[in-house]
Amino acid sequence: MSQTVRGVISREKGKPVEVTDIVIPDPGPNDVVVAVTACGVCHTDLTYRDGGINDSYPFLLGHEAAGTVETVGSAVTAVAPGDFVVLNWRAVCGQCRACKRGRPHLCFDTFNASVPMTLTDGTELTPALGIGAFADKTLVHEGQCTKVDSAADPAVAGLLGCGVMAGLGAAINTACVTRDDTVAVIGCGGVGDAAIAGAALVGAKKIIAVDTDDTKLSWAREFGATDTINARTQDPVESIQDLTDGFGADVVIDAVGRPETWKQAFYARDLAGTVVLVGVPTPDMRLDMPLIDFFSRGGSLKSSWYGDCLPERDFPTLISLYLQGRLPLEKFVSERIGLDDVEEAFHKMHDGKVLRSVVVL
Repeated sequence: MSQTVRGVISREKGKPVEVTDIVIPDPGPNDVVVAVTACGVCHTDLTYRDGGINDSYPFLLGHEAAGTVETVGSAVTAVAPGDFVVLNWRAVCGQCRACKRGRPHLCFDTFNASVPMTLTDGTELTPALGIGAFADKTLVHEGQCTKVDSAADPAVAGLLGCGVMAGLGAAINTACVTRDDTVAVIGCGGVGDAAIAGAALVGAKKIIAVDTDDTKLSWAREFGATDTINARTQDPVESIQDLTDGFGADVVIDAVGRPETWKQAFYARDLAGTVVLVGVPTPDMRLDMPLIDFFSRGGSLKSSWYGDCLPERDFPTLISLYLQGRLPLEKFVSERIGLDDVEEAFHKMHDGKVLRSVVVL
């Protein structure tokens, strides 16, 4: 039987979000109804609201979520009612050419719920990243649910659903940082600080944080940065080179995603170093660089989607490390709020006042 619950929707480009009644239908054969416990406020949700993803309004926002499985479809085998799960937006198919080549983190045919959630008048909702978790309950595909240790704080665990995993994975999975590496991270918001935490977790010998905000640089030190550079007063490329014996960093992670920061990352790496782009650029952004500079440097240039993660592999391990006190995920939670506070949280995020506001239900 369908259920009516509260949810945060965006009806129109750039307009304030609203809390309204939404309808959760009966799950399809491979679908799962999840009672949401907590959901982080991610910049991607703001991008949806402002029309930066597509114009398929109304959107049901929210995607960095943890909760408890309530009801499962007839063919579900991955989870069962009562399981504590973190939601993810990369439910891999196992059948596409990427999956069959042993690269499921690049899956080209990921799954979402088979039936839509709606408003009470029958209008179909577009769930953010196929999840839509600023709601008391949501409907997802079973592959979007990853069971983790229920001892974890839901407000912390849910953050693995997007930004924190993106940053951790950029360092650990994409860049393959090791204990001998020097690492620089440009942009010290939630994703950048997660990359710093990931580099610290694997024992990078020097971790350099770059930002234009001293408060964010202070946050970066809490996650493991050994050195900080304020790009308003220091040249990032020269400063990174000075801190790495003149060579440049082995790995530079661009967590901003702008042409100017990517160029800084490119020129701040060692000759055989790695650049990882994890910040999301807009479609209009362009690069103009001498081709000879690409030819003259070895190493690699990579993009990282969702930290190149496999949720069923990575989420339980990272939660275990958090519960052991070896990964300070709790430091990402700046405040706990209600559904009615999402619009205000967008403003705080835009102003750089929080790492993560988390809706707790």
